[in-house]
Amino acid sequence: MSLDIQCEQLSDARWAELLPLLQQCQVVRLDDCGLTEARCSDISSALRVNPALTELSLRGNELGDAGVHCVLQGLQSPSCKIQKLSLQDCYLTGAGCGVLSSTLRSLPTLQELHLSDNLLGDAGLQLLCEGLLDPQCRLEKLQLEYCNLSAASCEPLASVLRAKPDFKELTVSNNNIGEAGVRVLCQGLKDSPCQLEALKLEGCGITSDNCRDLCSIVASKASLRELALGSNKLGDVGLAELCPGLLHPSSSLRTLWIWECGITAKGCGDLCRVLRTKESLKELSLAGNELGDEGARLLCETLLEPSCQLESLWVKSCSLTAACCSHFSSVLTQNKCLLELQISNNRLGDAGVQELCQGLGQPGSVLRVLWLGNCDVSDRSCSSLAATLLANHSLRELDLSNNCLGDAGVLQLVESVRQPGCLLEQLVLYDIYWSEAMEDRLQALEEEKPSLRIIS
Repeated sequence: MSLDIQCEQLSDARWAELLPLLQQCQVVRLDDCGLTEARCSDISSALRVNPALTELSLRGNELGDAGVHCVLQGLQSPSCKIQKLSLQDCYLTGAGCGVLSSTLRSLPTLQELHLSDNLLGDAGLQLLCEGLLDPQCRLEKLQLEYCNLSAASCEPLASVLRAKPDFKELTVSNNNIGEAGVRVLCQGLKDSPCQLEALKLEGCGITSDNCRDLCSIVASKASLRELALGSNKLGDVGLAELCPGLLHPSSSLRTLWIWECGITAKGCGDLCRVLRTKESLKELSLAGNELGDEGARLLCETLLEPSCQLESLWVKSCSLTAACCSHFSSVLTQNKCLLELQISNNRLGDAGVQELCQGLGQPGSVLRVLWLGNCDVSDRSCSSLAATLLANHSLRELDLSNNCLGDAGVLQLVESVRQPGCLLEQLVLYDIYWSEAMEDRLQALEEEKPSLRIIS
């Protein structure tokens, strides 16, 4: 049994209704519910008598160190079997990490801990790692995004990695650990027997000089499935250093996020070798890189090769134009693996979108999700889009947000979507303005077709 409440301000009466459920539910999530330290005594008492609890999430509540301390006391029962604890954005500071550290020593069942968006600082992280190093602690997944950490935190984290063979996932994104800190973490991973599955280092100040170390990690950790390096200055040089690791026979990476990494069409050449060689790679984000039409052409040529098994491609904000859309159209017609294409924030225009529609309208298209937000699309494209929605039987989600569509264009889409033969399940139309009469038609359409969601 689960108690899952989000974004609800809980009155005293509502709180009284929920307390008995806190005592018996296996999963308790009270995220962004306006909870403060004042509620924590009730929470602690309820948890103390709940032997079924395996997951507790109090994300986005202003508990503070004292409130978190109180909640943790409720988890000290010998019968506690909690496996996942989320205290993200709970106003925890470094001062509160001492209590958290001692709690980790007494919760051998805890496998997953989310502490992102708390200003723990290096001193707090040091205290936390002391608890993580205890033999009784068997944590497998740790999230520390936006925790105000520096390179000084990386040696304690590296020590944890060396000591914990069961460790599977580490998120340190959006902390300024810099080149030196990343090097220390990589050395810890090299020395560790852990079977790491996910490493997330987005916005950490990584440079191209770190990519050789990261290459070694990717090559040596056959268990690694997800690598997130977005918002770091890797550049084409760094990507070239990383690719030998991705190409290593033992590498089985499934997800690679390298958005806003300073990659150009030149870097796409190296990446395409990986896509051709590694059938394990399923998800790739290159958003926010200046690939241009030439980079898109290289990617599309690779996507047409049978050895490329990519299922999701993000090329949002990549300086693409209508000139590359014929290549994407060929991919949409011939590729039997690509299920999601995020191509928003590119100046494709009506001509480019009409090219995409030609590919989508072919019987062999398998794409399920297409994002075309802010692509300079106007009402002139809507007849092609409307026809495609009837001809295509794979597409389930279409995003046309922030385009210059009016009543005339939206009406064409509505007429297609309302047909029984249209299998679209979600149409996203943020920042598009229509008349009150059109609003009534859209509402009527959702009532007429319960399988469809229109998000605006």
